[in-house]
Amino acid sequence: MTSLKFGTSGLRGLVTELPDAICRAYTVAFLRHMHKAHGIAPGGKLLVGYDLRESSPRIAAACIDAARIFGMEVENSGPLPTPALALRALAQKLPAIMVTGSHIPADRNGLKFYRPDGEIDKTDEVGILDVLDLAGADDSTPDDAGAISAKALTDYEKRCISMLAPNALAGKRIGVYQHSSVGRDLIVRVLGALGAETVAIARSDVFVPVDTEALRPEDVTLAAGAAEKYRLDALVSTDGDADRPLVADETGAFIRGDSLGLLTAHFLNADAVVTPVTSNTAIEISGLFAQVYRTRVGSPYVIEAMSQATKDGYLRVVGFEANGGVLLGSNVELDDGRLFALPTRDAMLPIIAVLGMAARDKVPVSKLLANLPARFTRSGRIEHVGPSKSGPFLQALLDDEQRASFFAQLGTIQANDAIDGVRVVLATGEVVHYRASGNAPELRCYAEAATDARAEQLLSWGLQRAEEQLRKYS
Repeated sequence: MTSLKFGTSGLRGLVTELPDAICRAYTVAFLRHMHKAHGIAPGGKLLVGYDLRESSPRIAAACIDAARIFGMEVENSGPLPTPALALRALAQKLPAIMVTGSHIPADRNGLKFYRPDGEIDKTDEVGILDVLDLAGADDSTPDDAGAISAKALTDYEKRCISMLAPNALAGKRIGVYQHSSVGRDLIVRVLGALGAETVAIARSDVFVPVDTEALRPEDVTLAAGAAEKYRLDALVSTDGDADRPLVADETGAFIRGDSLGLLTAHFLNADAVVTPVTSNTAIEISGLFAQVYRTRVGSPYVIEAMSQATKDGYLRVVGFEANGGVLLGSNVELDDGRLFALPTRDAMLPIIAVLGMAARDKVPVSKLLANLPARFTRSGRIEHVGPSKSGPFLQALLDDEQRASFFAQLGTIQANDAIDGVRVVLATGEVVHYRASGNAPELRCYAEAATDARAEQLLSWGLQRAEEQLRKYS
């Protein structure tokens, strides 16, 4: 048995299951599939980047070595945000591999693959597995990974700075929760270039698994303390590979990721929004967008629906996930130029959009949601719940009688769907949603209500109720 598999965003598994030979095998399989399905022949160029996990440089070196032996020229982009690598891959029409486990713990890591036109899709995943040769994997020690190129990081930094007018953030004091985010120094430079005074906080030499959908108590405490201590206008951060944002207002209260996405789409004047079923229903209730597309959790599904939105004739297509990562499906005209499409999760776009909106409207960050429908979401997870437990649990909830019995304490069920896991809408309009994580052995629970306190209450109930039922599958 192995935990190594394709999930909602790339290949993920335990570091112990990603020795050099396995990393080489997946790299070669990716390149073989690129050659077979997308015409990428040996002799071309491959981009490789990585995050700040202890295991990432070693895994990247194995990927680079395998690609060179395959016959590819490799541009080692070094440690950088995933969207920075994706931006260069799209601009240069090159395949790319990002070594990252995103937000999951340091004992895990992964590979995220990009075609020359963007993220691989589920069909590509099947194609890679079809040509994967683990038996013949090369287990030799990789050669030196070579000099690091700053081109991808430099181009991405310029893109971020171009999102607002010069000095748009002048007079603002922004805290940057650095921890082990690969974008920690980039954020400081970009916000400084836009006129903000930045305060770097809590830099870590040890990897910190910051999950923007399930914040740790210490993250919440840090934000509140920093906001007061440094008199901040906002505090910002990202997950490990800087494709999921964190934004706290002037009080240190974090804004939910789906609310960040909604605000960013509004800032960009989107006519169509694409988001998974885990995002809150304020998106539809607000009436800000001509069309809202709902998908399963995972960037491949969001990207697929963004493509459909474009085919349907929408011109300003913005996708986002409940984790806050924003995918730009269309070129967008801004006051100071054009922002080109970047259909992969990006943390800097929502960070800059929210800070820019607050500065433009001359309001505190906490007031940006004041005119939007009052819908509050909370999410949590039960760790160490593999498919052998989450599968039967979710399957039972698909049965009408078992589902009604499970949720009886909360009242009558108005509607339900199985787009991704099991999502229930109660007669009150409140929502409880369960799904198995695609990245780790976890069962995730999402709750939505008209008040934050009620959403927290529903989440607490949902996690406790699930834990009770999961004991049956031990």
